Order: sequence, then C-alpha cells, then structure tokens
Amino acid sequence: MEAKLYSLPKLSYEYGELAPYMSEEQLRIHHSKHHQAYVNAANAILQRMDKARTENTDFDVKSTLKELSWNVGGHLLHSLFWENLAPPGRGGGTPGGELGEALAGEFGSFERFRKLFSQAAVSVEGSGWAALTYCRQTKRLILMQIEKHNVNVIPMFRILMVLDVFEHAYYIDYKNDRAKFVEAFWSIVDWDRVAKRFEDVTK
Repeated sequence: MEAKLYSLPKLSYEYGELAPYMSEEQLRIHHSKHHQAYVNAANAILQRMDKARTENTDFDVKSTLKELSWNVGGHLLHSLFWENLAPPGRGGGTPGGELGEALAGEFGSFERFRKLFSQAAVSVEGSGWAALTYCRQTKRLILMQIEKHNVNVIPMFRILMVLDVFEHAYYIDYKNDRAKFVEAFWSIVDWDRVAKRFEDVTK
C-alpha cells in the first residue's frame, strides 16, 4: 500500500478576495510558497523515515522528530488559519449564537475577548500564533499563545481559531507592523466556521 503524504489545501476563496485586509500578493506567497514549503518538508521527512524502515537503517531520531514537529505543525496550523478567514462582508463582525454567548461568558464580553486575543497575538515572542481553544475537561474557552509552530501547545485542547503572526503572514502588506495586521484580521474572521468548530467540540 502506498504511504499517504500531506498536501496543500485548496482555499475556499480566491487570492484577491481578502483585500484590502490581505492583498492578493501577500496571500498568494503565504499560501503557495510558505505553506507549501512546510508540506514539502514534512513529506520529505516521512519519505526519509519510510526509506530507513524499508532498508532497516538508523537515523537521528531526536533531530528528525523535532524537524517533523515543526513542519507538520506549520502545515496543520496554516490549514486551520485559511479555514477561519472569509472575504470582507462575509467575514468580520461579531459572533452570535452559542459561540458569542460562550465568549462573553468566559471573557466578560466579546470586546474583552478581542482585546485579549489581540494582545496574545502581538506579544508572541519571535514567530508564532495566537489561538482560541476549548478545554473539554473544564468546558472552558482558553487562549493559547503558540511560539514557532510547536512550543507552548497545550495537549488535547481543540483549536477553534488561529492567527498567524510569523512575519511572512504580513510583511508585504504591513511591513513590520504586527499590530496593524492583527487589527485587520478582525475584518476577515469567518465566525460561521469558528462557530461550527465550537459546535462540533461541545456536542
């Protein structure tokens, strides 16, 4: 049986549809170059491990697994990121329904959640992500600040929404102004998709 590998997900919108908050050039390079690089690297590692297994040869387990974690983490987080974006007019605004109630209940108000999430995104050390997650044990929405693609990740927390704050996510449009990019993000959040993830995890 042929071993399965990762593949770059197709976007549900065109490269130019998130403008002016994310330009066509920025999205195209981010998706087709940066995300594709994580996919390619993860697949190369899997193929290298498969070859070592079939040839019964050794490899540096520690460095290989660290490299795999970095690239698979990058692939999966980017895949989530594309899914929780939507063109202006369809994205943005405030969430309603059970998600809106849960955010207000956990954080005090949607406005306070937005402020805290933005602070988490802006203050990530180096490169990384801000994430809204759900803990099944406590049944609480919890913010998670991920450094790189794989540091400070809380195991088993379901990620509902992520924001990429690697410079490659915004450098064409916003130069080094991460805060301005984070502010723009709120105009293209697909709350329907985030609400669906919330519904799925709380059933």
